[in-house]
Amino acid sequence: MVEIAYEPELQPESRAAIVNGLIAFNRSQTPDFTGPMANVGLTLTDPETGAVDGGLTARITFGRMFVELLFVPERLRGQGLGRKLMERAEVVAREHGCGGIWLDTYSFQAPEFYKKLGYTVFGELTDYPPGSSRYFLHKQLS
Repeated sequence: MVEIAYEPELQPESRAAIVNGLIAFNRSQTPDFTGPMANVGLTLTDPETGAVDGGLTARITFGRMFVELLFVPERLRGQGLGRKLMERAEVVAREHGCGGIWLDTYSFQAPEFYKKLGYTVFGELTDYPPGSSRYFLHKQLS
């Protein structure tokens, strides 16, 4: 017998058990897939202090990169840093043998930004959060 326990703040060991179990299962179902799995990051770092002040996080699995988070502080916007982060992510994805990149964004964030970079919408969750939409985008890498 097993019970369902609620963790209002997920414990690292609980997350690890879930993630590791899912990874093991996924690998057992895709034996011909030998591509890398990695968590990667690109940071916006102050050269004087070494402080990280934004950047991009991504996961690489099954030959695709998933951009989890992209953040450029407001005071640094308008300098092309978001575009540079995404261009660098594409380089990293290619270095890992990825055939594409996918991500999600909200209508109040940056769907038009990603479309300008060649990403296309493949899904939309309307009224999430209420009054907005969540978009899912992909870009095939050549």
